[in-house]
Amino acid sequence: MTNYKRIIIKIGTSVLTSGSPQLDRPKMINIVSECAELHKQGVEIIVVSSGAVAVGKHRLGFPELPGTMASKQLFAAVGQSRLMHVWEQLFEIYGLQVGQILLTRSDIEGRSRYLYARETLNALLAQGVIPIINENDAVATEEIKLGDNDNLSAMVAMLADADLLIMLTDQPGLFTSDPTKNPDAKLIEEVNSIDEIMDVEISPSESGLGTGGMLTKLKAADYARRSGADVVIAAGAASNVISRVFQKDSVGTRFPAISTPLERRKRWILARASAGKIFIDSGAAQALVKNGRSLLSAGVLKVEGQFKRGETISILNQNNEELARAIAKYNNEDLDKIKGKQSDEITEILGYFYGAVAVHRNDLILLG
Repeated sequence: MTNYKRIIIKIGTSVLTSGSPQLDRPKMINIVSECAELHKQGVEIIVVSSGAVAVGKHRLGFPELPGTMASKQLFAAVGQSRLMHVWEQLFEIYGLQVGQILLTRSDIEGRSRYLYARETLNALLAQGVIPIINENDAVATEEIKLGDNDNLSAMVAMLADADLLIMLTDQPGLFTSDPTKNPDAKLIEEVNSIDEIMDVEISPSESGLGTGGMLTKLKAADYARRSGADVVIAAGAASNVISRVFQKDSVGTRFPAISTPLERRKRWILARASAGKIFIDSGAAQALVKNGRSLLSAGVLKVEGQFKRGETISILNQNNEELARAIAKYNNEDLDKIKGKQSDEITEILGYFYGAVAVHRNDLILLG
């Protein structure tokens, strides 16, 4: 028996349509049936569903429109309500209610909106309602988009404190090389560190149905496992795939959770986009990574980008490797002025003092 209490099932467009131009309802009912069985066992289910744009195109008769954001938003606006209606009908067969949540990056990155979104999720789950989540494509702009539903599912894993994220796709999992080109390619059953698969050949998605390929799934899996969730990438077409993943059977590629889940506030830091970069010297890198220290201004070599105090920034070493994400205690202009300086010089240089460190250890997440 597993100890999964709250799981997220991310379903790609290629799974929902089985590669066709329209929804594959028999496939969707199979997914719903498995969700209903787990729900009966007391497992809390969250669904991250793609497909709104594909449904919108089908409903409008596949008009030839320019490939602009406005066209995608048009399709999403038409398709979103229809997709939700189908999910509602199918879950009602099993006596289950669903609730729709549409998210954009601003809902995740703003601390108060992040907390409200989490409270809404918890309220729905407490009432036995199954949240159906999608990015709000009908209104999202490039600046506030999360990017794709793989990324969204990882953000939801952090938001919801999920135990398991199942990413259903048109591939059986991650292979040692492209299985469509190499018949000797082998399925990788488990990945404990992204470093293990640095040499794996990863091809972009060629289905044309969704926005995410295997690379986006790997990035999403890495984020989600840092929040304490197991992640499995598996074929949506596989028989009883959700139940098998839940029971930890050998199916797909599994990414075990990092043993120590991040504190809730730190999960929010990781969910935010990086507003800028700071590069640090080897001594500062040692203090951060090996000794668990805060980052002093003396260890900062270079500042890139424009960011405000309180925004998330990336911390990189001299080899351009990202070591951590953190909340900046000083804005980019101030940090540029005090880089390489001792802490007791900060007040004299800036005329004010927000603390002796550039980044506090409590506001920092190591990515290694």
